[in-house]
Amino acid sequence: MASWYMLTLIGKDRAGIVAAVTRALFEGGCNLGEASMIRLGGSFTIMLMIQHDGEVDELERLMQPAAQSMALRFRLDPIEGHRHDQLTPDVQITVFGADRAGIVAQVTGVLAGAGLNVLDLRSDVAGGEQGPLYILHIEGQALQGVEALRAALSASDLTDLEVTIEPVDTFIG
Repeated sequence: MASWYMLTLIGKDRAGIVAAVTRALFEGGCNLGEASMIRLGGSFTIMLMIQHDGEVDELERLMQPAAQSMALRFRLDPIEGHRHDQLTPDVQITVFGADRAGIVAQVTGVLAGAGLNVLDLRSDVAGGEQGPLYILHIEGQALQGVEALRAALSASDLTDLEVTIEPVDTFIG
């Protein structure tokens, strides 16, 4: 019986990582599920759901040559996998502010208290050394409604940040 695993890989960014990893998995008889692959700083990271008929140690042996050839560290964890079990975001939040410690923790803390379920979060730092600008993009589900998120932010002390909250129209077309 096939089991699901979460494969996490990280290493210095270079051409061919995705090809090497997915080729090894394909040749090993794995079925791929949802994936997130992104360059962060000078590193490349992959989180990938894998369905495989064997045990985790067999999957580790299968991954070892590809990971070693690309200088990647990896981890495999058994999970309860369900393909096509995507949650649809109904809100998009963008945050801009002078870069400082705590922005993500503070913003997500306020929003979680107002019922935000984060589905995707990306951040970046723009500008230069003299004036770095932190940029945060969140997609999620506003479980208590978009107005609850806006009210929570209005009542917070995050006045040094520019926050935009927009509903996502899931019925386009």
